[in-house]
Amino acid sequence: MKIFKLPDLGEGLQEAEIVRWHVKAGDSIEQDALLVSVETAKAIVDIPSPFTGKIQRLFGGEHDVAHVGAPLVGFEGGDDADAGSVVGKVEVGKGIVADAPPAATPLAHGIKATPAVRALARRLNVDLAMVTPTGAEGLITTNDVQRAARILAELGPQELLRGVRKVMAQSMTLAHAEVASATLMDDADIQAWRSGENVMLRLIRALVAACRAEPSLNAWYDSQAVGRRLLPNVDIGIAVDTPDGLLVPVLRGVEKRSADDLKLALPRLIKATRERKVPPEDLRANTITLSNFGPIAGRYASPIVLPPTVAIVGAGRIRDEVVAVDGKPAVHRMVPLSVTFDHRAVTGGEVGRFMAAMIKDLERAD
Repeated sequence: MKIFKLPDLGEGLQEAEIVRWHVKAGDSIEQDALLVSVETAKAIVDIPSPFTGKIQRLFGGEHDVAHVGAPLVGFEGGDDADAGSVVGKVEVGKGIVADAPPAATPLAHGIKATPAVRALARRLNVDLAMVTPTGAEGLITTNDVQRAARILAELGPQELLRGVRKVMAQSMTLAHAEVASATLMDDADIQAWRSGENVMLRLIRALVAACRAEPSLNAWYDSQAVGRRLLPNVDIGIAVDTPDGLLVPVLRGVEKRSADDLKLALPRLIKATRERKVPPEDLRANTITLSNFGPIAGRYASPIVLPPTVAIVGAGRIRDEVVAVDGKPAVHRMVPLSVTFDHRAVTGGEVGRFMAAMIKDLERAD
């Protein structure tokens, strides 16, 4: 049997969930014909057949998780030795089961428990960080662990995060542990806007103007080398809310594109993202991020900066507000802005100049 293993899908992705088989055992298939569709943390990827031949065995069913290097399909012919070394393990009848690389987890600082109580928690699958201690000086007791186990049993099994949500959780944990995060907030008076202005296009234009005025926020930071790269191109990651979790497709070379071009490109990109059809290369290497959460809810926020980028701009709900104009009260439309930045690479003065340039552009009538 000739074995085809799950190939490297790029972006450091180590696993994929089988969404749909396009063949079954006994089928014949041509080289490059569609073999299987898998879902990664980035997108749904169609994998073509590497061979022309007859399918002898499928290693896994729909919704099973396959790891890079694990057997995926067996073709008739060849020698079993052709399978090479197998990553992880394969259990017949249970799909593909491989040992994934361990995700980074926060250290349990401050948790007080005896070795016996810790062993009990492991047996009962209780996370000690979730347990309320009742012992002296915050010591977790056996009864505390057993009480937590009973509560968890009543709640039923937890939903294990997969795909986008799993990677989002891991990325946010890493960002929280690494980034020296700070946020600056202010408002832009958009009363001068013409009727029907496209909010996202104005935000993008203002962000580009701010990057020109203060390039330090359009950068990547290397924590290992303790260095940064100021980037000449403005590739904006657009935060898109989807049922699967948060995805950030990238609008590239925004500083060189016309408003008419962006007006067509932006909705296409968001639509493809929500349908999980955006190519993986359009979900990487943004230079700065924009999150317009205002249409949902919220005024200000402290969005998470994901390395290697050093800044994310948040726009809140547009509202009417009483302001002073020539010493007299007037009602103007205002858009609240938040700029969260990595203070390892960006100074307060730099983010202040960035914010001032954004506001200046947003308050223009044209």
